[in-house]
Amino acid sequence: MVSTVPAEALVPVLRQEPVAAAEAAPLAPRARLLPSLAAVYRAQLSRARVARMPLLFVATFQSVGIMIMMRGVVDGGDGEAARAVVAGSSVLVVAFVALNLLAQYFGSLRASGGLDTYATLPVPPASVVLGAAAAYASFTVPGAVVTAVAGSALFGLPLAHLWVLAAVIPLAGAALAGLGAALGLLAPRQELATLFGQMGMSAALLLGVLPASNLPAPIQWLRDLLPSTYGVEAFARSFDASPDWVAVLADLSVCAGVGVASLAVATWAYRRAATR
Repeated sequence: MVSTVPAEALVPVLRQEPVAAAEAAPLAPRARLLPSLAAVYRAQLSRARVARMPLLFVATFQSVGIMIMMRGVVDGGDGEAARAVVAGSSVLVVAFVALNLLAQYFGSLRASGGLDTYATLPVPPASVVLGAAAAYASFTVPGAVVTAVAGSALFGLPLAHLWVLAAVIPLAGAALAGLGAALGLLAPRQELATLFGQMGMSAALLLGVLPASNLPAPIQWLRDLLPSTYGVEAFARSFDASPDWVAVLADLSVCAGVGVASLAVATWAYRRAATR
């Protein structure tokens, strides 16, 4: 026999308020920029230490070789040409690593789907770009210093103001690294990213080691558009007996401004590539 429940007995049950849904557990706070930047920097530094050291040696050897070749046609001493060769060759190490290799890295990362991994991490996009750029720029310090010292000895230039390189490397490195990352992220194919990186490094080579006064006006305009030019000019001015520190500071300020702009563009390009 099936037992029945009087309808009156169901009224209190039906009148009960629905059970409140359990409150959702709060999510962990989003990682802040500086800790995320430090974590990405350390990860990139350890990853690139083995893979990029041979290429850093090639970059330094290339710059020193260019100075030896130019010594055959440029007189030593405190002349415009000698200063341009040494300063341009030193910054070329930065361009080779920060611009060329970073463009290839982000181009490869985008082609292989590696950006998807970074996109799932709870870190700000700026920390990924800045961390990778800082790691690659860090590898340029030994090569740039060795090139500057060897070039100063080769061309008979003073080393009294070599400390200016401590400002030139990070500022020019930031500008070139931002440009390299943007080229790698915006290139539609990995091969084009490699091509753009090589072209940028070639422009830094051809326009950086030659005195500006010897170049035609259209080439000088192109030279002024290259971020590394202002790092070269700032370092070249430091070889003067009495450097114009106002001009040096102005060149470094341009490097800093271009660095901020190029890294901002690279961050936007990263967001664009990661969400496609």
